[in-house]
Parts: sequence; C-alpha cells; structure tokens
Amino acid sequence: MAEAISVTGPIAGTDKTITFETGVLAGLANGAVTSRIGDTQVLVTATASNRPRDGASFFPLTVDIEERMYAVGRIPGSFFRREGRASDDAILTCRLIDRPLRPNFPSDYRHDTHVVGTILGADHVNQYDLVALNGASAALWLSGIPFECPIAGVRIAYSTDGEWIPFATHEESEAATFEMVVAGRQLDSGDIAVMMVEAGGTEKSFEYYAQGAPKVTEDVLASGLEASKQWIDDIIEMQKSLRRLVEEASGPIQPMEYTSTKDCSDEVLDRVREVAGDRMREVMAIADKAEREAAQSVTSKAVIEEVAAEFADLDSAKDQISSAVRSLSKEIVRERIVADGFRIDGRATDEVRPLSSVAGYLGRTAHGSGLFQRGETQVLNVTTLAMSRMEQIVDTLNPADRRRFMHHYNFPPYSTGEAGFMRGPKRREIGHGALAERAIFPVVPSKEDFPYTIRLVSDVLSSNGSTSMGSVCASSLSLMDAGVPIIDHVAGVAMGLVYADGQYVTLTDILGAEDAFGDMDFKIAGTQDAITALQLDTKIEGIPAEVLTQALGQARQARLQILEVMRAAIAEPRPDVGETAPKITSFEIPIDKIAEVIGPRGKVINSIQEETGADINVDDDGTVGTVSIGATDREVVAEAERQIRLIVNPPTPDVGATYEGRVVNITKFGAFVNVLPGTDGLLHISKLGGRRRLNSVEEVLELGDVVSVIVEEIDPNGKISLSPADPTQVGGSEGDDDGSSDDAPAPRRDRGRASDRGGTGNGTRRSRTPVAAAVSAGGGADASAGAGDGDDVAPASGSAPSGTAREDVSFGEHFEQIAKGVYGDLGPEVEQTGRGSGRRRGRR
Repeated sequence: MAEAISVTGPIAGTDKTITFETGVLAGLANGAVTSRIGDTQVLVTATASNRPRDGASFFPLTVDIEERMYAVGRIPGSFFRREGRASDDAILTCRLIDRPLRPNFPSDYRHDTHVVGTILGADHVNQYDLVALNGASAALWLSGIPFECPIAGVRIAYSTDGEWIPFATHEESEAATFEMVVAGRQLDSGDIAVMMVEAGGTEKSFEYYAQGAPKVTEDVLASGLEASKQWIDDIIEMQKSLRRLVEEASGPIQPMEYTSTKDCSDEVLDRVREVAGDRMREVMAIADKAEREAAQSVTSKAVIEEVAAEFADLDSAKDQISSAVRSLSKEIVRERIVADGFRIDGRATDEVRPLSSVAGYLGRTAHGSGLFQRGETQVLNVTTLAMSRMEQIVDTLNPADRRRFMHHYNFPPYSTGEAGFMRGPKRREIGHGALAERAIFPVVPSKEDFPYTIRLVSDVLSSNGSTSMGSVCASSLSLMDAGVPIIDHVAGVAMGLVYADGQYVTLTDILGAEDAFGDMDFKIAGTQDAITALQLDTKIEGIPAEVLTQALGQARQARLQILEVMRAAIAEPRPDVGETAPKITSFEIPIDKIAEVIGPRGKVINSIQEETGADINVDDDGTVGTVSIGATDREVVAEAERQIRLIVNPPTPDVGATYEGRVVNITKFGAFVNVLPGTDGLLHISKLGGRRRLNSVEEVLELGDVVSVIVEEIDPNGKISLSPADPTQVGGSEGDDDGSSDDAPAPRRDRGRASDRGGTGNGTRRSRTPVAAAVSAGGGADASAGAGDGDDVAPASGSAPSGTAREDVSFGEHFEQIAKGVYGDLGPEVEQTGRGSGRRRGRR
C-alpha cells in the first residue's frame, strides 16, 4: 500500500483543523482525496472519459454523493437493508458541489466527468457537505482533468451575538439565526471572487429576533460574504500545498489531453450574424414568451436552410448553424441590455412584471391554498394539515430523524408548453423545492405553538422565470389561508446580471431567457424586515462585492412591492384552521402516565377514541410524554382532552357517593367498575345477586355494562370497595332481604338449634339459598315455613279447621321442582347419611 500524502491546517477562529489526504485510497481514479474535519470524512474521486461525448452541446459533469449508513454505525432501515436512491440531503449536496465547480472548466471541454463523494464517517457534529465540496475541488486539482483552479467553500452561521461562526456544527447552526454557505476562487489579484451562495434562516430565527438578536438584513449578508473570504483563501492554499507535495513525491501532474469541442466554427457564426442579425433582433424584442419562441423557431429554420447550402461540405453543418443561431440570440439580448438598457419584454432593469395574488383559490376542498402569478410565471400552492404521527421519518446521516414541515415542488412539462414524461421529481425539482422550504421555514410556528404536521405542495402551472420564488409567495398565501399563524408574509424575487464590455447590469425579476443568457442567478426571499433565504449562482469567474451589494438593495425594493400585493389578498393568518382541517391540541404529560393513558393493549386510548371519535397520538422523547388530539370538531377534541387529563390527574371518589360506572374487568371474585377516569373500584361477587349466591359474576354482569355503585370504603392503599346502588340492576329482586314476597309473607318458623340446622353454632343468621327464597315466595301457607338448610319439614301441629279436609303434601317433591327451576338438572340421586338417626335420600 502506498504512503499517504496529507496536509492539515487550522480553521481560523476555531479549534478545528481540516485535512486533505491522497495516495492511499482509489488509486485508479484520475484524482482521489479524503477530506476530514473532526470525525467527519469523505472520500472524493474525480474521473473523466478519454473522448468527448458525441453530440454534446453542454459540459456533461455529474456529481454523486453516496451516503453510507455505516458512517454513523447504522443499518439502513429499508426492507432490503441496503442503501437505495439518494436522499434529498445527498441530492442537495450534489447540487451544492456542482454549481461552483462547473464554471471552472474550459468552455470547449465536453468529456464526461464524474465526481463521487463517499461518506466514510459522520460524527453528527460537523456537517459533511462542505467537507465533500472542498474534497471535490482537491481531487480535481490533482487529477490532471482540465480544472482551471481550485475552489473552496465555507459554512458560516450568524450567532445571536451578531458574529459569523466558520464551519458551524449542527448545534451551532441550530443556535444561530442564519447560516450561509459561500464558495469562491482566487483571482489573479489575490482577491476572492464569490461563485456560489446558499443561505437561509433557522427554525428559531424569529424567536431569537424577538429576544433581541440582530436581524439578518442586506448589510449583514454583505458582511458575511466579505468575512467568508478569509477561510476560502486558507483552504485554497492548502489544496495548492497538497499538489506541491504530490509533485515532489511523484513528479509533475500531467494535464489530461482532451478534444476541443465547439458548438460552431467562427466562419459559421460570422455568416449567421450577417444573414440573421436583423431578423433575430426583431424576434428577441417580442415580449410574449410563446410568440417569441414560435417566431424564433420559424426564423431559425429559415436561416438553417439558407446557410446550409453554403457549408454543404462541412460535417454536421445544420447542427453548427443551429448553435450559431442560439449564440446570436444570446449576443443580441446581452447587447441590448448593456448598451440600451432594453430588456426582452421592454421593462426597465429594476421593474417587476405584473403581479397577482389569490388566497383560498380552491375553497373548502383544501385546508389552505394560494395562487400567485408574476408575469407568465404562475404557481398554485396547497397546504395540508395533519396529526404529528404524519411527520416524515428521515433515514439519513443527519441527526434529525423527523420532519414536521415539508414543501414539495412539481414542474410538469406543460408549464413550459412542452410535451414530455413525468417520472417523479428530478434533482432540479428537489433543489427548487428545498430553496422555497428554506425561505418559508423560519416564519412557521413551532410545534409547541402549533402542533400540526404541515405539508405544502407547489404546482408550477406556467413558467417563465423564477418559479422557486413564485413558490415562496404562493406558499405564504396558502399558509395564511389555512390558518397557520406564520409570523409574516414571505416574498421572493430572482435577480440577474449581465457582464459585457466591463459593465455589470443588474436585472430585477428575470425572465427564463434572461436567466439562460445572463451571468448570474441571484434569488432572495424574506419578510418586510429580514432575509430568510438566498441562493447565488454565477457563470463567470466571480462577482465583485459592490455588485452584489447593489443587487441586494435592488432586490429589497422588488420584495417590498411584491409583499404589498400579497397583503392585499390576505393580510394576516385566518383566526382558525379551515372547516375541513383537523382541530388539533397538544399537551405534555408525565412519562410515567403514558401507560395509564394507553392502557393494557391500548384499551384505554382506543376506548376514548371510539367514544369521542377523536384521533389521539401519544409520543415521548424519553423525558416527557406528549399527547396530540385531533378531530374536525373542536368539541370532540375538548371532550377527549378532558378524559385524558382526568386520567393523568384523576379526582378522588368520595366515600358514600354514588357513581355511574362501566364494567372494565371481570374476575372470579368480582367486577371492576370504572367510577372516574383512571379510577376503578371492586364490586365483590358477594354483593351481587341480591341474597342468592352466584357461581360467577357473568350471571349478572358483562364487560361494558353500566351500573350505579356506591363507594363503601377506600383503604389506605387507595383500593376502592363498591356496592350496587340498585340491587335490581345486578341480579337481585325485591323482598330478597327477608326471603318473602310482599303478597304472601311467610310466618316465622322455629329454626331450632344452629347445630340441628347445620349452622355455625354461634347464632349467626345465614343467608338464605335461592331455593329457600323461591319456596318462601311461592310455596303457599303449608310450605312457607322454609327449609333452612334443606331438611324435611313436618306439617304444622294441631287439627284442621272445621269444615275442611286435611291433605298430606310431599314438600320434598315441591322443593325439588323449585330447585330445578333455579339450578337446572340436579344430577343423579344418591343415598346420604343425615344427622341423627335414620337415612334420607338426596341429590349429590
């Protein structure tokens, strides 16, 4: 294995170091560098094909980021337990790297070039995107691929104290009001030219502003761009040092020989200028996009047919002529802007196109909607609100594992008047959606203040410049229409730049063609007082700071104009969420109460959901539980909340008080009745069935039965003893206390000694059996003496009254008949020995 060549340098203003190492890994790639900050390290490789891509009219550069779950010691959570498609984080990092790299290649270079960053370690402290970006530049700088000069990038976070922190950690970014990624290159003068900016506010930006933190304005951004130059310069010098060490060890790096590819020859371009110059000037002055593109197509076809005959001996003559027509169109647009201050649609350089805003465009069918139009760019945004369980679960290398606020951006082919395939979001759609999400996120209320999961969908219906900023405006309208209490409206605008003949001309609200033909795409979003997001891309070697400052000021004027139109549509969030939206409340409970709220196998929470119709979710973070309740009816939410709060803080029942409760559990010894939320008492089996003995509680009660009970006793341990408030509800009958009916009261009989009755011998009166009660109630005068414990009873002594015939009655047969009615089949007869002399027959 070869020896490693590495350089390590401090990051000024921090205790961190950055390291570049080469020579050990991926030796067959044109260039390979492992870059590291802390324990976050990325292997970046750069390779290029030997010949240009056939027919390519653009530079085919591809950047891929491979997130490996072993980098954080995890197995992927997918079904296949391996990494699948790139995550949004990885795709955004790819775009972050591509944008500053692309302008550093020669314009005639058309070889396929591939940059791959493999995340080897992620320490959840230092973010890997900037580690990968700087590693990509170093790998290209060592590869021999025609990469003009190294670049570098730095993430800076604006603290609540008003200081810029370089290479901010995850924790430092969360504690900041704003963070910004800046990439640049060294100029011959030694100054740093800014090539790419990606910036946005944090989740708590406006909370910190309310506490007195300085707001991020245009002046603060300008200071951040200037401060970033120090760290960019240091990292570029480290890359140069690494190359010197490699060349000292292995000799000079041989530049790659590549085939120069031009879209058209100088002769073809000059001839097209002569033939089509005047016609194309007329075409490019057409303001309407559809009309202009139609006229451009007709003119291009005519020019190609006219000039092709003159270059019949030239290979791919028609392709070269077509490219020359495009180059001519670009020249004309740029020339008129710089020389005459005349734009394609006739606007002034600082003029915004006609604006239109509508809140609640879709009416009640959506929780919230907003339609925003600027010129020919039209975006419809729809807000959907849901319970916290609908948060997105994120399985990436970043510490955050859930997202409660999501913005999705769709760009269908019809938005540009074209036919095409729709195969899910591409990298551009993910990037534009993330930019709009970053712009809106700082004004969204926290989960504690607004316990909803929020999803925004921006559908681009028509596109002619800056659909991402149109999505910002439509999202703001939609959120206010949905009743989401956002802090303020957020508006966005795209700025352009044309550099020609030594002049910089800044354009407000650029068209699609001005974006394609210009030198800068500068998107800025914010509220009335603060900037929430920013993105800058350039096609030239860099932009002076004073030009960026001017663009920031010009963008502010446009943003205020757009905000005024949006406020006319809806000035503040609606007082409540819509009729069809869930009404959600959320509150914290002690973590040891979660089990009581959920109940065994979810019985308690399911019972509350079934009874109220509310949707209830219980979650915890390891220290405290959070209950979220949702329903379309606020009264339902309030009732479910009341029941749960009674479980968490149950009231104490009063001894002697009567409660109506539900049977929640049945055992052999009794039934447990829920007398108050979270409070159950025992209704013992001995207190059921009146004066008759029960074999099981199910004879008189079932689960779910509602009974009235009296609290008899609460012991020191909190156990509650109950008795039925109305015995007839639980299997008793009137007259059970004395075993006789009101219609035929039985005379009291001489029960004799307790020992003769099989009693306890202490004179205690035993409860009468069901048979005795039945006999007493319906056996007549001769039988009503009762049977005590079942002994035969002799007829009463004395003569019958005069005029009546005495009739002997078999009381045993009558007793057996009554017993069968109570107990059913009595089983076979057996011989038993009775007390005293003689034997008697009985039933087992």
